[in-house]
Amino acid sequence: MIGLLLFMTPINYQGAITIPIAIGAKSLQNLLSDYLTALILAIVIITATITTLQRAYTFSVIKNNRFLNGLFSVSPMWLIIRIIGAIFTILTFYGVGPEIVYSNDTGSLVLNDLLPVLFCVFILAGMLLPLLLNFGLLELFGTLLTKVMRPIFNLPGRSAIDCIASWLGDGSVGILLTAKQYEARYYTQREAAVIGTTFSAVSITFSLVVIAQVKLEHLFIPFYLCVCGAGVVAAYIVPKLPPLCWKKDLFIDQSERNGEEELTPHGHNVFTWGFALALHKADNAATFMETLKDGLKNATDMLFGILPVVMAIGTIALIIAEHTPIFEYLGYPFIPLLELLQIPEAAAASQTIVVGFADMFIPSILASTIESDMTRFVIAAMSVTQLIYMSEVGALLLGSKIPVNMVELFIIFILRTLVTLPVIAGIAHLIF
Repeated sequence: MIGLLLFMTPINYQGAITIPIAIGAKSLQNLLSDYLTALILAIVIITATITTLQRAYTFSVIKNNRFLNGLFSVSPMWLIIRIIGAIFTILTFYGVGPEIVYSNDTGSLVLNDLLPVLFCVFILAGMLLPLLLNFGLLELFGTLLTKVMRPIFNLPGRSAIDCIASWLGDGSVGILLTAKQYEARYYTQREAAVIGTTFSAVSITFSLVVIAQVKLEHLFIPFYLCVCGAGVVAAYIVPKLPPLCWKKDLFIDQSERNGEEELTPHGHNVFTWGFALALHKADNAATFMETLKDGLKNATDMLFGILPVVMAIGTIALIIAEHTPIFEYLGYPFIPLLELLQIPEAAAASQTIVVGFADMFIPSILASTIESDMTRFVIAAMSVTQLIYMSEVGALLLGSKIPVNMVELFIIFILRTLVTLPVIAGIAHLIF
């Protein structure tokens, strides 16, 4: 009940719909505001240093501890990313080196605006996730929602919980939930990849920020209905296409699903069987101290494992977006499609489409200079339904154990764009 209250109960706070965990994260951010970037700097430097030393000398104290070994014994590629993340953080924190790295549009945006939010979300969500995972909630709702999620999306019922937590709170919470469920053998490789790239929806709060940026706040309700409609269409179609359809239905340990959790035994209906599974899970739940220890491990894993990745990949993506014409060139092929869909100012709109891969907020910033209300509406909805952006969601996915890589994420991003754009354009024509 506490997990449900914290992660999934919508409340009106300062004029916005949000969830208690998000309010707690914001309060923690305000409390630690003077020290947050220094704490992040320390964490990123410690992560890069210990990972480098472990790679060079292989300390037995780390190697023999399963948790520490998983955190600091990483592949050469992840070592490089952690070192780049540390370098970028140092340059940005002290404002030294190439301005291209620490400017307000690149490194400073990630370090000062994004990472403090993630830091507070990781601490609170990481510490409190066991309340949502370990006491039967997912077993109950997973069984109840299997009748919906399996036939329509070919996913376990419990994946609906990830979606609701993202929708009401934050996409990063959904990805953390998915990653933990994958590591605990509740999702196969395909299911984790599909849920992470499809159901870690953008929160209502952030959608309000996006629509306000393009000066169309009065259209928020049709805007959000449009986003939800396009998101459901993408959730149905994109997982049936490569690369997601190529993912194996194997768990993290390469074992296969035996299908038992999908069956309702004789003498039970869906509710009574879900309730029985939930009670069994709660009956075997860990002690208070073990739950606290589990939460501490979650939070530490997220802080040390993900913050350096977000800093490195997010900054690089923003540098490419702000200082090279690459995303502008990648947008050219969309001009004929936008013209076919009769979107005004198609050439200007095309420049905003692919740039969303770097950061979700950049398209709405660029769109604010476009005169057509319809075009601004389409770009705002498009940026939210594209879902995968490297300054947060993409970096979180790459930093987790969910089996996706950068190339696959870009392909999924393009597929989501192609699937949702006609839906959004159609709804926009009905509104304007």
